[in-house]
Amino acid sequence: MPRPSRRALLAAPALLLARGVAAQPAWPERPIRWIVNFPPAGAADILSRTLAEWFGNRLGQPIVVENRPGAGGLVGTDLVAKARGDAHLVMISNAASHGIGPVLYANVPYDPMGDFVHIHSIGTFPSVLLVNPAFPAATLAEYIAAARVQPGALTYGSGGNGTMNHLIGQLFGRAAGVELTHVPYRGSAPAMTDVIAGNLPSLMESLPTAMGHIRAGRLKPIAQSETARDATLPDVPTFSEAGFAGVTSTNWFGFSAPAGIPPGLAARWEALIAEALASDTVKQRFASIGVRPGDLKSGPYTALIAGELTRWRQVIREGNIRAD
Repeated sequence: MPRPSRRALLAAPALLLARGVAAQPAWPERPIRWIVNFPPAGAADILSRTLAEWFGNRLGQPIVVENRPGAGGLVGTDLVAKARGDAHLVMISNAASHGIGPVLYANVPYDPMGDFVHIHSIGTFPSVLLVNPAFPAATLAEYIAAARVQPGALTYGSGGNGTMNHLIGQLFGRAAGVELTHVPYRGSAPAMTDVIAGNLPSLMESLPTAMGHIRAGRLKPIAQSETARDATLPDVPTFSEAGFAGVTSTNWFGFSAPAGIPPGLAARWEALIAEALASDTVKQRFASIGVRPGDLKSGPYTALIAGELTRWRQVIREGNIRAD
């Protein structure tokens, strides 16, 4: 058999590379599924649909938002964790699914770090303690006084067990020396409906979800959870201002994909998200609901999640907080 020429040997790697490039499928090949691990109408859903529309207009494929609620965000998150390497599946990661749930619940079926590629933060905002406008407590001091009349009788709702709104309520009750009873709902919408209807006196809720009701006068905010007042609620004090320095939290949402996706795809998503968050359309939409666009790329966002797991594990242990 004749030996291949030097020219043929030199050409072979280039030919193989060209064939490999040609074999790479275009991305996205089909619609992209975006998992929201909470019911419709909550903050996670609002932010996801805003960005999904932006991405869909640029990628040439629709972004299909799927609400997969349950177990404080763990159900939808597990779906993504089990889809290793799926280049057409993403999710909105958050404190409930990646910062609190994994250290609050026993036997969480996924690794919040190892089963995901955390790509970019999306937005941050405070939690707000809200009451029905007819409720006799119009200030935080009056709310605490009402809670002391009959320990455990004053209830507050949240969009589910394991959420930051659940835990910030527990932190507040402990710091104020009052016993509050948590009432978990399957999502924010039914909880707000019950407070507006007078069936529940109070609610701990994310600002974007409650903003419309606050502006319409259907819900009254009496305290917020960040260290400084949010610009959209300049007249509402923080828990810290009221003397409860440890009752602080910032809700965060981000963009994550299953582990095992190509590094090039993660980098492409990172650039797309940064572009979206810098666009006037997205910034205006976020501002209208009280959300600050996220600015953490993959490395810092991954570090944030690791830090939140450490923080909430300590809070849960020290407070002997359990899932209701």
